[in-house]
Formats: sequence, structure tokens, C-alpha cells
Amino acid sequence: MSINRAIAAFSAQTIMVIGDLMVDHYIKGRVERISPEAPVPVVEVQNEEYRLGGAANVALNLKQLGANLLLCGVCGSDAASQVLFSQLQEAGIGTEGVFCDTLRKTTLKTRINAVNQQIVRLDYENQDDIDIVLEDRIASWIKQHLAQTDAVIIEDYNKGLLTASLIAKILSMTGSVAKPVFVDPKFKNFFAYVGVDVFKPNFGELEKNLGAKFQDNESFVAAAKSLRERIAAKYLIVTRGSKGLFIFGADGIKHLPTFAKDVYDVSGAGDTVISVLCLAYCAGCDISEAATIANHAAGVVCGKYGTAFATAEEIVSSYHDHQQD
Repeated sequence: MSINRAIAAFSAQTIMVIGDLMVDHYIKGRVERISPEAPVPVVEVQNEEYRLGGAANVALNLKQLGANLLLCGVCGSDAASQVLFSQLQEAGIGTEGVFCDTLRKTTLKTRINAVNQQIVRLDYENQDDIDIVLEDRIASWIKQHLAQTDAVIIEDYNKGLLTASLIAKILSMTGSVAKPVFVDPKFKNFFAYVGVDVFKPNFGELEKNLGAKFQDNESFVAAAKSLRERIAAKYLIVTRGSKGLFIFGADGIKHLPTFAKDVYDVSGAGDTVISVLCLAYCAGCDISEAATIANHAAGVVCGKYGTAFATAEEIVSSYHDHQQD
């Protein structure tokens, strides 16, 4: 399928995103002196902004590419949650599936930067599992809206939403109505995502969860093949930063190089990969075509500061630029 035809079909897709919602907070400034109180730089703040992060960034990536979406997640009842709702509403993303828990903090990541260098990051969050009452409410909401969707993306950042029991409920529900499932895992419950269509860890997550340090490509490939069989995933996709991504399926292995021209910031690139991969696959691309388009989108995002998204025009431009290489 041509890239233009695939992207044109994005607007016909409805995707449900279930995952950990975050707010990314950026403070930029300059440093001209060291504090007299401690040997640390004094940052004179020049700019401050908030962006959607985690599953909310996945939703934003989908929205910016014209998809319809349903977002499901949890936040607190605090100042950061007000920023989250404001950012979602500004982006035109529905908040009916965002559940507030007064006992939790909204995940907020504050990055302080000076001279294009991150000095420190402050994380405000709860990582405890949600309680069973909230879990049942969320499962009920998912069941109620699942029929409207073409696919489900699960964005697991281990912030407490995706308990082992909720994962099991989601996979049971999606399996009963044959909805494709795309998973971006972390560490906790890594092996709980059995039978999904696409399982997309990065290289570091693969090593950590398998308790291995791959010394060569052969050991990496063998471990990845074994993992795909263990969790019965239709496709295992492993992203490897500057080395691109690897697709493992029943018909073999395919390697796609990175398409990033300038790597300015890799934060949020994984969110872009899973978003575009899902859309392209649902639009009728095969897994290799879908991963190629997603890889171009990630390359675009790596050239931007902070969590960001790629436009359809930027993805097409990257694709055609590399066709000429």
C-alpha cells in the first residue's frame, strides 16, 4: 500500500488507548552563575510549558493524524490533573474515560533545562496499583465502548493503572470481539500480555525483563524469538534506538534502520511508533509497511524537543527523502 493511501485512511480508524496518563512539564532557562548556597547552577527561568505525556501523548499522536479515539486512564484530583484535562480538551481529546482518584497524584514530570541541556527531572507520581473498585469501573467503561473501536493500544508505564487482573480482563474482552491489541510494555507484568497482535518493548526493556545482556546479534535474535513464542504474540517489535527496529513474526525477522536525520530528543518516540504502527496496520498495511511508516514518524519526532508528534506531511516527506537515498 502506498504511504499516501495509508495515511489517507487514518481518519477512518477509531482507536482505544488504555494506559498511564502523564503531564510533561518543561522549564527552560539560562545559567550564568553558581548558587552561593550549594555547588549547583542557578537557572534563570525564561520559558515554561506543559505537554501531554505517556498514554495521553499516544492519544495526541493519533489525534494529530486524524484518527478517532477513546482514551482511558487515571489521574489524581490535583493541580496537575487540571493541566491534564485542559491539555486534552485543547487537543480535542475526549475525557469521558479519564477517571479521577482523590488518593492518587497525577503523574507529572518536570524537566529543568538550560543551554539545551537537561539539568534535573522531578517526578511526582504514585505507582501503587489502583484499587479493585476503580478497576471494575474502568473495566466496565472499556467493555461499554469496545465495540466502537478498530483496535486497542495499551500503554503501560507501570504507574498503577494496568494491574495484572485488569490486563487479563482487557485481553479477555478484546479477544471475545476480535479486536487487535498493540502493547507498549515496561517491566511489571511484562509477561502478562499473552496473545496480543503487537508487543513492542525497546531493547533495554527486553534485556531487563529477560535478565540478560546481549553480547551479539545472535543472542538478541534467539531471545526475541523465544519471547514471541512464550507470550504467543503475532508480532514482536523491538526498537533499538540508532539501530532502528526489528520485527519478529512467524515468517521470519525483518530489520528496519532508523530514519532520524538529527536526534535532538528521543523522549516520546516510542509513543509515536506505537501510534502510527497501529494506525497504518488498521488502515490495511502489512506489518512491514506499517512499521516502516511508524519508523519514519519516530525519526521526525526525534528531531524535535520534548514529547512531540509527527504530522502526516512530515512523515510523507521523510519517506520520500529516504526513497531517494
